[in-house]
Amino acid sequence: MSATLDAPARAGAQPRDIAELCALAAIWGASFLFMRVAVPSFGAVALAGVRVIGASLVLLPLLAARGGLPALRAHWRPILLVGVTNSALPFMGFSYAALSINAGLGSIFNAATLLFGAAIGWLWLRERPTGWRALGLGIGFAGVIGLAVERAAVHDGADRTSVLLAILACLLATASYGYSANYTKRWLTGVPPLAVATGSQLGAALVLAVPTVLAWPAATPAPIAWIGATMLAALCTGVAYILYFRLIAHIGPGNAITVTFLVPAFAIAWGAMFLGETLDAQTVIGCGVILLGTSLATGFLPRPPRRS
Repeated sequence: MSATLDAPARAGAQPRDIAELCALAAIWGASFLFMRVAVPSFGAVALAGVRVIGASLVLLPLLAARGGLPALRAHWRPILLVGVTNSALPFMGFSYAALSINAGLGSIFNAATLLFGAAIGWLWLRERPTGWRALGLGIGFAGVIGLAVERAAVHDGADRTSVLLAILACLLATASYGYSANYTKRWLTGVPPLAVATGSQLGAALVLAVPTVLAWPAATPAPIAWIGATMLAALCTGVAYILYFRLIAHIGPGNAITVTFLVPAFAIAWGAMFLGETLDAQTVIGCGVILLGTSLATGFLPRPPRRS
């Protein structure tokens, strides 16, 4: 997800905060599992539509109960754009990718979201990175390109094309997340985060309503697919947003976003546990390179002190 949130944080993370951070990583990691389960029956467009409609039904009553509807009405135009760039497009992209690549690999490419956010912030908002952060961008994108090339190299013919298209869909989705993060920072700073979250899901639902109807599968989706879609909407989007905003309030946005580094581990674990997926050494190395570059580019990895 992408949001620039100016919420006060209490000093120091408590054990409950750490538990919630791990729970959120586990939930978002599971989203890649649920996409793999649901997308063959629904298709990428219909699944994305069901996801945002369901999430809207979870979040809207909560926003209304907390008196957040006036903020949503006051900022509906930029929030609508965030709905497109932070939900509709990336949800379709990752759902499409789930048709051809496993949950772990999809989550690894998703971890590049922070790289795209930093790069777009550099180009658009003129947030010029320091030397270490620029190095991190280079390392991270090298890891993304290397992993994409390596994955394509182990396939032939039509399989190679489908994998390349899936990887491209992931990267377009992460780029959309990165743009949305910077747009939110530019135009929605100070807006209550739950209003942005709820409004973005409503906006995405409006945008995807007609495409979802047109792309609805001719055959009734299997019960297991409905379970996957429901979990994506209610748990991985609705409940996950609530957890995320609790963490922002308690430990601050900079600490809360570290969940991004934990998601691939959970996605890989869920894929191995429930779908029998495996990752080879090259993919693990590529994941490490991407996370190393991301941690440098975003300032999460401590740099060596300067010598006086």
